[in-house]
Amino acid sequence: MKNLTYLLGLFVVILAFVAVDFYNQNKQLERAVYATQSRDFSATTEKLSILHTAVEQSLLFQDEKTLATELDSIWRMSSDLRKSVANLPLQPDVQNEWMRYLGKIGDSAKQATNKGTYEDWQKSMTTVASNLHAFAEEWNIATVAFYNNDGDLQKWTNNQTLELSDSPFVNVSKQLKSYNETDFPLTASESDYEKKRDLQHLKEQKITKDQAVETFKKYFPHIDDAIVTISKSKDDAPYPFYHIQFVRGSRIGYADITEKGGHLLSFLMERPVTKERKSHEEILNTAKNFMQNVGYSDVTLSESRENHEAWHFVFTRTLEDNSLVYPDSIQVKVAKDTGEIFGVNAMEYIQEEKIPTQGEIPIQWDAFFADNVVVEETKKIYTTNATLDLRKCYEVIARLKTDQNDTYRMVIDTETHEVIKIEKVH
Repeated sequence: MKNLTYLLGLFVVILAFVAVDFYNQNKQLERAVYATQSRDFSATTEKLSILHTAVEQSLLFQDEKTLATELDSIWRMSSDLRKSVANLPLQPDVQNEWMRYLGKIGDSAKQATNKGTYEDWQKSMTTVASNLHAFAEEWNIATVAFYNNDGDLQKWTNNQTLELSDSPFVNVSKQLKSYNETDFPLTASESDYEKKRDLQHLKEQKITKDQAVETFKKYFPHIDDAIVTISKSKDDAPYPFYHIQFVRGSRIGYADITEKGGHLLSFLMERPVTKERKSHEEILNTAKNFMQNVGYSDVTLSESRENHEAWHFVFTRTLEDNSLVYPDSIQVKVAKDTGEIFGVNAMEYIQEEKIPTQGEIPIQWDAFFADNVVVEETKKIYTTNATLDLRKCYEVIARLKTDQNDTYRMVIDTETHEVIKIEKVH
């Protein structure tokens, strides 16, 4: 008994020493974390001051070569500051607004350099320079408040549970939100991008709930005897539609149909999948016939991939000159066992882009690419650039003549020959 008591006492003493050691290690770690975050805040404050100075200095020049150098520096500084902000223990609201504002400053600098729109830069950045000065003062006040809370570090690092109203950065967030709205208002293309969600281009009559159910049965005759419930979209939805939920045996799912014209927006069905397999040709024909049945006949297959249960197809709106409008695409999921439609997403197609008038200047690929590049395929497409402008482009699949035979997909503006996108295919 005495031995047991002795061992128990010894265990308690050891546990106490271990607990003290862990406590000391945790305190050291906490101090190290706090020191790191303090350095991050100091570095961010310094970078903000440097960016503010750079923006002000850019207003001194109108010589294009000199101004281009200044703008390149501003682009790099804003990018570097964004990385610093991403590492700070801030509430997501504050972090997102700041990243957005810095991103727009950097994008504006880059676009002014690429397009030579230096006068536009001078006009817009006068206000930005002033606001950056005011923001720097508010940021300093907030960081002082942060340092005053060093005794409760966990409160500031656990920003998922901290309400923004309790944060010293609440005024910073308000300032940034205001600057994002006033300094960088929506461009015409961005405004059009927002407006298209209202489906203003649809001129057809509105359908009733009963008509929506009949449309659903027409599109999916194999489940026309399913038990359905139907409801109207909420007032804050981007556009009015009917939401139909259905149950038929092991099949459950939903379909969304627009109020204007009864167009299929989306469809999803779930059921057990068997081991039976149809051929790829049968499944593809099923998908194409479905496109015709629901009235989406001006589309072309632009992508296909598979998993163990289904084929996934992408159909893209095709113009008379065979150009593909990539933003107007429909995703279709078809079961491998029976060829049933498992899913449809036609929201992008329904929104329908307004095709701009744009010039087309042919490119001599031999002169455009290096000698060791082989152009495998070219086609004309429409896609959005960094400023959300819809542009007509050449889509080029090109291969490097190396041991790896790396293949790239490039999107090149047909008028300006700007490379909008480049990605490695395989």
